[in-house]
Amino acid sequence: MVAPAIVTVFSALADETRLDIVTRLAACDATLSELAEHYDMSIQAVPKHLSVLEDAGVVSRRREAQRRPVRLETEVFDLMTKWIERYRQNAEARYRRLDQLLATLDSQTPTWAEE
Repeated sequence: MVAPAIVTVFSALADETRLDIVTRLAACDATLSELAEHYDMSIQAVPKHLSVLEDAGVVSRRREAQRRPVRLETEVFDLMTKWIERYRQNAEARYRRLDQLLATLDSQTPTWAEE
């Protein structure tokens, strides 16, 4: 069974706008208004997207004097990377076993079958 945290993260990133927000935050922190200027939506819609990302642990907001920058939380990407890496290794192991099986079958092919 997949951990609920990873499902929440992938669900949050499944939305195109939220994925774009994460891409922008990968470059640098930004305020709500700085993020909102990139999207053709109301200023009220952007905090809803940020709330989903924040609930998933992908971003955080903090207060710096008059600013409230949004920050990308890289630890959640470590979790995703570990999850993906585990399945990548499993897939590679299956392909190696398949390659070995095919090589064994190929070496057992009678010479008359090749003609």
